[in-house]
Amino acid sequence: MISKNLYINILLRVLILLLAALLLAWSVFAGQINVLTVIAFAILLGSTLNLIYFLNRTNRRIFYFFDAIKNEDSTLRFPYDTHNKIINDLNQSLDKVNKQIQQIYLNNQRQEQYFQALLEHAATGMFTFNKKGFILHSNNLTKQLFEVDVLTHINQLKRIDYKLFQTIKDIKPNEQRLITLHLANGTIQLLIKSNSFISGNDELMLISVHDIKNQLDEKELESWRKLIRVMMHEIMNSITPVTSLSESLAGYFYHNGAVKSPENIDQKTIDTTIRGLEVIREQGKGLINFVESYRKITRIPAPEKKVFRVKNLMENMRVLSGSFDNAENIELLCEIIPQELELLADEKQISQVLINLVKNAFQANENNGNAKVKISTKLNEKGRPTITITDNGPGISDELMDKIFVPFFTTKENGSGIGLSISRQIMQMHGGSLKMHSVPGKYTSAVLVF
Repeated sequence: MISKNLYINILLRVLILLLAALLLAWSVFAGQINVLTVIAFAILLGSTLNLIYFLNRTNRRIFYFFDAIKNEDSTLRFPYDTHNKIINDLNQSLDKVNKQIQQIYLNNQRQEQYFQALLEHAATGMFTFNKKGFILHSNNLTKQLFEVDVLTHINQLKRIDYKLFQTIKDIKPNEQRLITLHLANGTIQLLIKSNSFISGNDELMLISVHDIKNQLDEKELESWRKLIRVMMHEIMNSITPVTSLSESLAGYFYHNGAVKSPENIDQKTIDTTIRGLEVIREQGKGLINFVESYRKITRIPAPEKKVFRVKNLMENMRVLSGSFDNAENIELLCEIIPQELELLADEKQISQVLINLVKNAFQANENNGNAKVKISTKLNEKGRPTITITDNGPGISDELMDKIFVPFFTTKENGSGIGLSISRQIMQMHGGSLKMHSVPGKYTSAVLVF
């Protein structure tokens, strides 16, 4: 409707301009400069000014509307009774667009309030900042964790803890860091996770901070409880028979509460005492070995990292595995993808980890007539080197899976129970991880992620 009226008005004014221009041109070229020429010139000038005014009046309203939109002013109104149909139609259309924009603003405000409410009710501190470091959103929990009232820029974190500032500044998308803060109200341990997203033309970083000190304390306490239970079990197994045996041996040399004289001690008593002392010695050696195993766990040297090819590591494992128990009955498979895969690690320590895991796999398949152990390497979805040792043995039950990394816990008759614990500790010292997966009766996999 607006287009039709506008086109008609513009067309009429252009026709009048054209007729006036033709009349003026005819009078000039025909040499008939008279009153008609003046009238034609006046009509041409007046029509031109009228067309400019008409177009400017319409454009001014449109420009005024867009300026208001640019300034986020949605309160303007356009009247419908200007006694000009074109302006009325234009105002009506602009008013409709303005109401739609008002509704969009309102919906955006509601959505922002909704997400702000979610942010405030989250059990985790959250904030976002742009490439310049300006913090755009932050919930109250974040301010409580950092013990500040206002957060506007990540440079403020320098005053809290420079290490915290450096961590936030350098963190990459989809990365997580663990950091300890010493604040006025005490020490907290923060798990920091990051993600990035695009908002408008800005790339924003979303940071979540969670105080996990209580959870870590609970885990540490539970780990100590498990360790103490295992150690008490092992120590009592060694000490109880020693105590009982020593009491029995001492009884051979007493009679009615008094020490027997040498002439009353026969050869049988001496032989029994010697055998008993030998048993006590063996139990003592076993207890010393147990303590030595504990020292091995607590004294693992720092890794000396160098770049080496995984292919060489696999070839060494093939040779070493030939000397393991039950090796002749187990098929060992190695798959290296890509062939040129390299690791930055301590090759000796990683070899020890693989030896422990492959030995465990061989021992678990002692009674398996179709035993297969496969060592495979690849880059996972995050581009990290991964080594997986999988066997088709009896698997590990869920009950045992919770205990296999506890030091000294073992289901083997002659096992020390420290192999998996040391292996996981070595991987942690390399900044990686060791995880176990198993389906009883089907398979068990040990996954090393670097």
